[in-house]
Amino acid sequence: MTYRVCFVCTGNICRSPMAEAVFHARVQEAGLAGLVEVDSAGTDGWHEGDGADPRTVSVLEAAGYAGDHTARRFHASWFARLDLVVALDSGHFKALRRLAPPPPPADKVHLLRSFDPAADDLDVPDPYYGGQDGFEACLEMVEAASEGLLDAVREHVKGRAA
Repeated sequence: MTYRVCFVCTGNICRSPMAEAVFHARVQEAGLAGLVEVDSAGTDGWHEGDGADPRTVSVLEAAGYAGDHTARRFHASWFARLDLVVALDSGHFKALRRLAPPPPPADKVHLLRSFDPAADDLDVPDPYYGGQDGFEACLEMVEAASEGLLDAVREHVKGRAA
């Protein structure tokens, strides 16, 4: 059975597509491609149908990540099919918890940086209104958290296979 992960930020053009691309690569490298599905969405629909922000694409390509992206909005009905919903900041976390039906679906929502034991702040700041350096910093945070997230997902997948 496929384990489904969805990353969520505000407009689904900066942070969540970056997290999706990075985590997709980690899943591929770990040999879990057939077992883990990776996706992303936004809490708002302002950019639905748009591609990722060009600065996101630039930073990802420079780091060797590939991906094709079309922004979309997260829907409450998705909780039924998702195993893990990963918020990029505390605002998204709160919005998703409010949107989720009663537990256990609300318990599926976690902050990305909660998977990074070295993180002192659990929010991945929105780079949209800044320069290229904000996107590069965002990528560093996403990459650092992706290792711990992969470990957690691997345990869930292993538990399902047992």
